Amino acid sequence: MTAVDFTAFVDRLAAASGEAILPFFRTSVGVEDKGHGGGFDPVTAADKAGESVMRALIRETFPEHGIVGEEHGDDRTDAEFVWVLDPIDGTRSFILGMPIWGTLIGLTRGGAPCFGLMNQPFVGERFFGDGASASYAGRGGQRRLRTRSCARIEDALMMSTSPTMFTEEERATFDAVSRDAKLTRWGADCYGYAMLAAGHVDLVIEADLKPFDIVALIPIVEGAGGVVTTWDGGPATDGGRIIAAGDKRLHALALERLARR
Repeated sequence: MTAVDFTAFVDRLAAASGEAILPFFRTSVGVEDKGHGGGFDPVTAADKAGESVMRALIRETFPEHGIVGEEHGDDRTDAEFVWVLDPIDGTRSFILGMPIWGTLIGLTRGGAPCFGLMNQPFVGERFFGDGASASYAGRGGQRRLRTRSCARIEDALMMSTSPTMFTEEERATFDAVSRDAKLTRWGADCYGYAMLAAGHVDLVIEADLKPFDIVALIPIVEGAGGVVTTWDGGPATDGGRIIAAGDKRLHALALERLARR
């Protein structure tokens, strides 16, 4: 893959998935519950259509690559390059008509994230990075993304998706950080990480994430100067309990606070 070929291809993936998903947005789209009584886990025809079109393009263009997808399973996960797809990260917001969702397109090489893109086709925003740099494309053109300086938890603006993602013990651990932050807001999904990369949010702490929830976001946050790990400081690629910070000093302080619980 040359740089030009790759850029054109991921643009095509983003555009095609957006074209498949948007006709369903703010309509009476049917909702299935994948939770089967274990908590509401919605999926729609839009999720399935968005992933299907991306998988078809990847197989057509890079048949040797693997794919991990939320809706249609895994294929060739032992390949050197593996695409990690979440067609609608934030399905709950999607079915409520709220534009706080995005399509996550991640790529790993040898198991490590090497590229990520978050596309929000309704508002026309894209956030993308390769771990070394990150950029935004949307209203006002394209610009580099940089996290902002925030060395203290007391000054931090913090986000998370939902209190229901935590166990009782994890929620107490989360609160150990949240109660000292300047502001905590719920309802983030992928946008929390995008806003952290853009310098508007300082800290994101979550749990119960799957690889397709986080892989695409790691190169964006890291490319903008931030840090993404598990709560014990390990790699975030496999999901689980995740912490992202725009400032390495804040990340270290938050990890220490989480470890006390």
